[in-house]
Amino acid sequence: MPNPKTKTSLAIIGTVGIPANYGGWETLVENTVEPLAEQFDVTVYCSRDRYDTHMNSYRGAQLEYIGLDANGVQSIFYDIVSLWRARSFDHVLVLGTSGCIALPAFRLFGRARYTLNIDGLEWRRDKWSGPAKAFLRLSEYLGCRAAHQLVADNAVIRSHIKTSYGRESALIAYGGDSTLTDVTRDPGVPDTPYAFSVCRIEPENNLHVILKAYSGLPDSRLVIIGNWASSAYGQGLKERYGAYDNITLLDPIYDRSRLDGYRTGCSLYVHGHSAGGTNPSLVEAMWLGLPILAYDVNFNRETTESKARYFTSVEDLRTHVEQAQDADLSTLADSMKEIADRRYTWATVVREYAALFA
Repeated sequence: MPNPKTKTSLAIIGTVGIPANYGGWETLVENTVEPLAEQFDVTVYCSRDRYDTHMNSYRGAQLEYIGLDANGVQSIFYDIVSLWRARSFDHVLVLGTSGCIALPAFRLFGRARYTLNIDGLEWRRDKWSGPAKAFLRLSEYLGCRAAHQLVADNAVIRSHIKTSYGRESALIAYGGDSTLTDVTRDPGVPDTPYAFSVCRIEPENNLHVILKAYSGLPDSRLVIIGNWASSAYGQGLKERYGAYDNITLLDPIYDRSRLDGYRTGCSLYVHGHSAGGTNPSLVEAMWLGLPILAYDVNFNRETTESKARYFTSVEDLRTHVEQAQDADLSTLADSMKEIADRRYTWATVVREYAALFA
């Protein structure tokens, strides 16, 4: 429940929580909560089991903990409980649609004004079964109908909202300009040129395509950081490709200085995401001025203004890698950095969200 203060109260739900140690939603909140807290009384809901230490506040925001997992099936109940607890706030920012099955009821009986960022089209992801996809599609539908305001982080998502639900949405992308930490050169960083990727190990991120391509490129090195142990898909890929001399598969790294050591040292960033909107890892790579080879879908083309290099198959990816020249990669890197400087800043993200809550 919000404290009785003079500022407008704002609850943020749908993330694992802060400090950020999981993914893009958490990084979004991490980088926006402090300036938002200057204007609003902010409370962020967090998953209790994900944190060893349960702080009362962080970067000016109050933290509330819920004893459910923010991911998987429990995410539905995690978000619903968060919505219930936040029902008396002035504004509630809902990140993702997992719990939106209950949003119409809270809209009717609560006092809060709900702003929903639907993220990507979750119901399209390959990892979900047919019934799960149907549920997620229904949850998206109800969320988009019931929320007072909608946010899209990509023009393709904005078009989907307009076409599917006849509603307008605010286009607010993602920031990538976090201060670069003191980079730590991890012992696993190769001394020779290498391609790099960091992502969740899921089928829609096309790790099977990327790894198969590089397994046939023995003179080209590849390093991927991800949660290989979290699924049969990831375990199978690591077992199949982990022994290749030119391929290094590392478990998740949340230490920003270590992660930046891998990112800033690579000669090519390979982005395999085929679902979602504006992927945070892609924006962060653009901000670091990395040459990007991305999976060819409309989300990625929109984010990179169709100025990156794109692949759709194993053979396509191999061809791009084999034909890459240093001068071309340098030009590509400059282009990605120019777009990031122009479009993806946290100051802009904060300003645009604050305007929605004003």
